[in-house]
Amino acid sequence: MRRLHSLAFLTILVTSLPFSSTADAESTRTDGSLNLAQGERMAADLKQGMSRDEVQKLLGKPSQTALKSDANATNVPSKGTLQWIYAFGGASTRRSLRVEFAAKSLEDWYVNSWEWTTY
Repeated sequence: MRRLHSLAFLTILVTSLPFSSTADAESTRTDGSLNLAQGERMAADLKQGMSRDEVQKLLGKPSQTALKSDANATNVPSKGTLQWIYAFGGASTRRSLRVEFAAKSLEDWYVNSWEWTTY
């Protein structure tokens, strides 16, 4: 009976491991719990021209987004700029990374620039 309990426990443990590690990795990137040093190390791999998917793979989901349209008086659809904002650090060292995307077409966004700000 004891062997059966051990076998059942090991089976549950082994089958749940892939789910727990995936959830932990995802939550650390999206909940703003990364410290500033971790954020700076990840941001060092940003490159001009990266796609939205590449940035999301590197930094995770942004904590804020903004879309700014070009001031365009014509009826031509404006591409504008897309901004993703990531927050890093604790209460005393809170900084944000703003990644700005430009568009080759209406759905083809690429990294144009990024900057760190303190708030």
